[in-house]
Amino acid sequence: MSSVVSVESNTNGQRGNSRSINGTKILSTLIGITIIVAILAPLVPLVIWSFGSSWFFPDLLPSKVSMRAWTYVFSETSRAMEALWQGTLIALAATLLSMIISIPAGRALGLYTFRGKRVVEFLILAPVIIPVLAVAMGIHIAFIRFGLADTVLGVVIVHLIPTTPYVVMVMSSVFANYEPEYEEQARTLGAGPWRTFIHVTFPAIFPGLLVAGMFAFIISWGQYILTLLIGGGRVVTLPLLLFSFASSGDNSVTAALSMIYLLPAILILIVTSKYLTGEGAAMGGFGA
Repeated sequence: MSSVVSVESNTNGQRGNSRSINGTKILSTLIGITIIVAILAPLVPLVIWSFGSSWFFPDLLPSKVSMRAWTYVFSETSRAMEALWQGTLIALAATLLSMIISIPAGRALGLYTFRGKRVVEFLILAPVIIPVLAVAMGIHIAFIRFGLADTVLGVVIVHLIPTTPYVVMVMSSVFANYEPEYEEQARTLGAGPWRTFIHVTFPAIFPGLLVAGMFAFIISWGQYILTLLIGGGRVVTLPLLLFSFASSGDNSVTAALSMIYLLPAILILIVTSKYLTGEGAAMGGFGA
């Protein structure tokens, strides 16, 4: 009799656990759908505007539908495709350089405690604190002397100012939770510095590095003032075109450019979303 009661209690317990698990899954799904809707909802007016040539209050939809905006955006006259590829190249180059700089800097700040560490952290964060316009004006004068003004290389270098502090902060948090003992074990087994980094260090920091790269790319991708001042109008990116058409009052073309402008950031966010949380993500405090 007691065995029958225990079996029934175990069965009831399993049913209760399965119900709680299903409830958790349903709640997680609902939260995910809510987040997606909250992100995509502001894009709906842009999509409608990009196909509408006449849309006035209180109409819910445009009175006329046209492909004029998209036809113009994909034409050579708009320079949108040139700005897209050039902006992507600049953002990727700035991301790669900031990651190369930030890996040793983040390792030093995350793993070691040394005299003047807080001062170094403040200096790294200084470009984020100081107004961008003030920094850009001084850099522009220096770049004119060195021949870097109005060039793609100059724009890539100046994009390191806003991107590098964020990447260093993320990598510092990653290395704060890193175990260097694995590197020591690899060296005792005969691995050199390069092989140790490729097979031990890099796989361990890869999730955090990916998140840091996402931040760097999005920040560089959205730069307007630095690109305008250093590029001098010759280096054209999508933010420059977007502001130009937004000030002209052409809502349809502005909406179409906005959709193209948002696409890379959304794609990168989707690809790196699984690394934003969890043990491998960039967790912990700066300079811990």
